[in-house]
Amino acid sequence: MPAMSLEVENLTSGYGPTKVLEDVSFSAPSGCRLAVLGRNGMGKTTLLATLAGQTKRYGGRIRLGEADLTDAPSATRAHHGLGYVPQARCIFPTLTVEENLFVGLKRRPKSALEEAYAMFPRLKERRKNLGNQLSGGEQQMLSTARTILGQPSVLLLDEPLEGLAPVICEELMAAFAELAKAGDMSILLVEQRIQSALDFADRVIILERGRLAWSGTPAELSADHDTVERLLGVGGLH
Repeated sequence: MPAMSLEVENLTSGYGPTKVLEDVSFSAPSGCRLAVLGRNGMGKTTLLATLAGQTKRYGGRIRLGEADLTDAPSATRAHHGLGYVPQARCIFPTLTVEENLFVGLKRRPKSALEEAYAMFPRLKERRKNLGNQLSGGEQQMLSTARTILGQPSVLLLDEPLEGLAPVICEELMAAFAELAKAGDMSILLVEQRIQSALDFADRVIILERGRLAWSGTPAELSADHDTVERLLGVGGLH
């Protein structure tokens, strides 16, 4: 996918009659590593789901490069370069690792699978295993790798480290960092492990009750102890 900037303007969305996000605006330039932070229930997952076309939009606009995706279905957004790795992972449990990855290839040759195996060697070792035979960390690797094979220009990651062992978290974050270095892909990361997110990101936004409450750099946030305590509920960051 070519380099493209994601532009979100006055976005309001939710589920059914319930509004969760209110008037959220931000941009993610090509190659940006954006951490989306906030306490539980503040709208972070809803934001990524809305960008992926999976919620009810009440207002606002979403643009990716020259494409207006505001009213586009999920498949069209994926075609234009939005890749979504949801918190639930959503792999096919009765397909093998390799069969799951084939889904992500789209029109690319089978040889492109080696990109996934290079990113996550564990998947190559388990390529004949069924999805439901994988550990939680391996399922997260599979979900991420399958999305990456579609060559998105913007990757949406919803709490990829949830419930995983520290060694697996380190492996995943290293893979995300390599992705960010490799080209012009923008990565939006929702993560409760605040320090891991800040170590990865070059920009940060914080949501509070569905609204954009703070925006800046990781260094600025780490130095702003009042904001950290008020919006994230922690005493300080290292």
